[in-house]
Amino acid sequence: MCGISGIALSPRSKSDVSEAILLRMRDVLQHRGPDDAGIFIEGRIGLAHRRLSIVDLATGHQPMSNADGSVQIVFNGEIYNHAEQRSSLEARGDVFATHSDTEVIVHLCPNLVFGHT
Repeated sequence: MCGISGIALSPRSKSDVSEAILLRMRDVLQHRGPDDAGIFIEGRIGLAHRRLSIVDLATGHQPMSNADGSVQIVFNGEIYNHAEQRSSLEARGDVFATHSDTEVIVHLCPNLVFGHT
């Protein structure tokens, strides 16, 4: 089972996320995900991930983003219908960089968040 952690600082905060703190948070979870590790920091938001590789062992690195980087995700779970969802998204022109079920989520997010079809 993967390990995920994150930091979201208040807009009133005078500082950005500390990379050192986020790395410590992530690495204390090494026992949850010994296969890979990653972080994403943008200003007051930080995401961290320790990966136990099950699906897409080669290219499923997280945090993962969509093509333009506007959506970032750390995820632990399994999308059982990811193949069907991927086929629908590819039919509308989406291009995938991995075979990970997690990437399906970032392609679906604009539809869920903004109501696009």
